[in-house]
Amino acid sequence: MRPSQLFTILEREFFSTREGHHTPVMIWGPPGVGKSQIIAEVAAKNEVPVIDIRLSQMEPSDLRGIPFREKDRVEWAVPAMLPDAERHAQQGILFLDEITSAPPSVSAAAYQLILDRRLGEYTVPEGWAIFAAGNRQGDRGVTYTMPAPLANRFAHIEFDINLDDWVHWAYANYIDDRVIAFLRFRPDLLFEFDPAHNPVSFPSPRSWEFAHRALQKFPEQHELLLGSLQACVGEAAGVELYAFVQNLDKMPDLDAITRGEAVAAPKEIDLQYAVASALVGRAIKVKGTDTANEVQGNILDFAQKFPQREMGVMLVSDMHRAIGEDLFEVPQFSQWANAVADLMLYEG
Repeated sequence: MRPSQLFTILEREFFSTREGHHTPVMIWGPPGVGKSQIIAEVAAKNEVPVIDIRLSQMEPSDLRGIPFREKDRVEWAVPAMLPDAERHAQQGILFLDEITSAPPSVSAAAYQLILDRRLGEYTVPEGWAIFAAGNRQGDRGVTYTMPAPLANRFAHIEFDINLDDWVHWAYANYIDDRVIAFLRFRPDLLFEFDPAHNPVSFPSPRSWEFAHRALQKFPEQHELLLGSLQACVGEAAGVELYAFVQNLDKMPDLDAITRGEAVAAPKEIDLQYAVASALVGRAIKVKGTDTANEVQGNILDFAQKFPQREMGVMLVSDMHRAIGEDLFEVPQFSQWANAVADLMLYEG
């Protein structure tokens, strides 16, 4: 399931805690694709806390609590990390991360917590959703086979990597336009992991964010930049991104484009991706300002100049995902839509 769909399902499951219809959800996926990030985004949007429990680092007693004597009985001290409506919040997300890396004795202790929302005398507050995530056995992580009794306590969803969803996230989180352009140009490198070789550094949504940081740290130190990029996304992908970035000095004047001046679109396909991504970034930066309609309108005009019309469609589609329906109010939008109507109808 692609991230945008998974986000909708998780948010609906969070809301369902108040309605009595909540089902714990288990998210499966390889390392570095954003499983934990999507949980954090659901919580941030709804302004609720996340309690992230890494079961791989737990002992059974960490969940069950520690026994103590109370007169002639044995009571259990509830672990402070478990959700408490008074100490934490009335609503929130209990996230059991790395659950497939937890030894069987720990996962067995979580059975009652997940299905019955109880653990001995402890009860999970009604407004708290329970989500879990883990790697698959083929991903070469430290994993155990999920016992059937535990698996049957979840609804299971496979996390699919989707470039459009990642691009939407990247623009919203101010990822460098050059990284976005490169992955539009080389979409197969968004995630490339071979479990048989088990590389230390490899391309993934997480490591491309690291590459974004490297570009900010070493803008002029080219030798250091190459090594840093390779350290983030692997040797081959790092070299490709470095070469792509070094070729961007041939890009047309972006300021002139946003001013509405006559600028020809580049013929080189890599530069076209770079220009398109950079212009989406410019459109986002002026969103909500007095010049938004003018700048975005000039970008829409330029979108019709690409040799391949599909490139202009990609540019405007990314703008729409980033800006929303305000783009429809820009006067040039209808002109652009009419110009590509046959292409859109054909592809639909």
